[in-house]
Amino acid sequence: MNSIVYLVPAFGLVGLLYTAWKFSWVSKQDAGDDTMQTLSGYIADGAIAFLKAEWKILAYFAIPTALILAWLGSQEGEGFHSSPLIAVAFLIGAVFSATAGYIGMKVATQANVRTAQAAKSSLANALSVSFTGGSVMGMGVAGLAILGLGGLFILFYQIFAAGQGLTSVEMKTAIEVLAGFSLGAESIALFARVGGGIYTKAADVGADLVGKVEAGIPEDDVRNPATIADNVGDNVGDVAGMGADLFGSYVATILATMVLGQEIDVLDNYGGFSPVLLPMLIAGVGLLASLVSTFFVRIKSETSSVQSALNMGNYTSIIITFVASYFLVNNILPSKLVLRGFEFSSMDVFYAIIVGLVVGTLMSIVTEYYTAMGKRPVDSIVQKSGTGHATNIIGGLAVGMESTVIPILVLAAGIFFSYKFAGIYGVSIAAAGMMATTAMQLAIDAFGPIADNAGGIAEMSQLPSEVRERTDNLDAVGNTTAATGKGFAIASAALTSLALFAAFVGTSGITKIDIYKADVLSGLFVGGMIPFIFSALCISAVGKAAMEMVNEVRRQFREIPGIMEYKAKPEYEKCVAISTEASIRQMILPGAIALSVPVIVGFTMGPEVLGGLLAGVTVSGVLMGIFQSNAGGAWDNAKKSFEKGVLIDGQTFKKGSEPHKAAVTGDTVGDPFKDTSGPSMNILIKLMSIVSLVIAPYIAVKDSSSAKVEKAPIVKSIVAKK
Repeated sequence: MNSIVYLVPAFGLVGLLYTAWKFSWVSKQDAGDDTMQTLSGYIADGAIAFLKAEWKILAYFAIPTALILAWLGSQEGEGFHSSPLIAVAFLIGAVFSATAGYIGMKVATQANVRTAQAAKSSLANALSVSFTGGSVMGMGVAGLAILGLGGLFILFYQIFAAGQGLTSVEMKTAIEVLAGFSLGAESIALFARVGGGIYTKAADVGADLVGKVEAGIPEDDVRNPATIADNVGDNVGDVAGMGADLFGSYVATILATMVLGQEIDVLDNYGGFSPVLLPMLIAGVGLLASLVSTFFVRIKSETSSVQSALNMGNYTSIIITFVASYFLVNNILPSKLVLRGFEFSSMDVFYAIIVGLVVGTLMSIVTEYYTAMGKRPVDSIVQKSGTGHATNIIGGLAVGMESTVIPILVLAAGIFFSYKFAGIYGVSIAAAGMMATTAMQLAIDAFGPIADNAGGIAEMSQLPSEVRERTDNLDAVGNTTAATGKGFAIASAALTSLALFAAFVGTSGITKIDIYKADVLSGLFVGGMIPFIFSALCISAVGKAAMEMVNEVRRQFREIPGIMEYKAKPEYEKCVAISTEASIRQMILPGAIALSVPVIVGFTMGPEVLGGLLAGVTVSGVLMGIFQSNAGGAWDNAKKSFEKGVLIDGQTFKKGSEPHKAAVTGDTVGDPFKDTSGPSMNILIKLMSIVSLVIAPYIAVKDSSSAKVEKAPIVKSIVAKK
């Protein structure tokens, strides 16, 4: 094996060392007075309690799934090879994904109170603490992903080569086993994202509707019984859930490119496997670029733009990755490569990477426009709030639907040009280029929930108004960065799913997907429906849990005298328990749909129908994801616009006004859109593609030149063994 491959896990270790260093720095910052620390402790305890309950359920899922994968891996059939080691890879992927979420949650629950304390002195100090907490999350996720993929690749290389060097068949088997790592990561990510999203939104809705609208107190007021659960939800949903989410996206993107890379005909200095090594190395240099760029996120005064500081870090990481990719591509790839008859050059691959970086940048810019305060879309919702709750809802839905147009055109152009440069490998490597700066993207994203929690602690601790102004400043930017992060994740999921789709087609032996066939067209329609029923289940789960939360908050206001006068302490733990139990219970069915449908369709209808299903779910899921995430983000910042006062028909309206109450209703509707069902779409489409790729060898057609579909060749292999 060429020694360059050992750089991959080394990059991962560098990221984890940075994680440990910055985690230590955050923990050493001033945590404030006893009241602040007590409130922070409630939030941390609630977050840990949720993760423990979630991990217990996930263990019940992971162990039987690993046993099934081990059994499948022991089967051998005509035209495919596998290994029981896929079960080991699956469990490692699941554990790493859960660990990535835990790291983010742990640092977030420490950084929130320290950000609030830092906000007493300056906005710059508050940004430093909150963003450093976010960067711990980003580097931890990227470091674990690269260490896991690189380390397992080297391990499987040694096992399958047995010291004799890999043939193409052995390399294919090694990479197919790595698919288990991605499957484990995405499976945990789905449950973490859905469960965390249900948790956070159930608490948020309860805190908003009863606290703000009915009782007329701030959402983060210490008298609000749901406020601790709400702040816990920011961590388990927007931090731990997002960490597991992007960990899965990161791994799936690299894996898809590796799967296609091993099919490329090439003469190089790496035994013909330079296209397999390239995506891992790009991820590694992207991690280093992100690490360096974290030092550029700084502001100098109270009037400095926090958004501009974050953009500086983001764009710096993209530029460094762009430059490093040029040297990587030209030093690793030869001048001529051929994939499935499509001939391209190393420079064509570099151009495809540029396309990915441009698509990622444009998606962030467009999403920021549709969700940022002061921009036309959010302002239009603010104006519609002046005529009531219904017009606010209409305005938010319209903005969300409109916001799909430019991102889809950008994605379509990205797919077209990356394919034109380097075929389907170009589409995949474009996604890898986009995801290369995941560490920075996630650092920016995770900073938002930390700032939100800091504002909550400042409100509950009754800190001076200037502290809350600084945390509100950070939180408003955090709402936008959270929306742009989700847009980035959805865009990468679209490109990754297309690459996984191409890998599935190659592995399953089909040459085309003919929608003139009734069964294939049926699969296409069923696939298009799945994101809708998935979203319905997620939103319904939030509604059910929110009803329980609302009733509990009302009960406490009614039955515990003295809460409103600060003479009695609310029963925070009962609200935390409601969110925990409801989210764990309600996350199972949506997850089961994503995992089971590809298996059922693949083994009963064959790979071509499954291909139609994947096409439908990808297109529908991307549109639903963009629509829901942007609508929710715009509703949220429309509500926040009232905190500083807005002008509607020549009259100024602030918190507590009727237009503000209409904006609160819109934000409440948008909460499950942007934090539960919307961001789950990118995991849904990738997870279904990965499940399809894992089962592809077992449902493959006998002869790719034949139209006949071999429904379940695994059955033939078992009979042959007997």
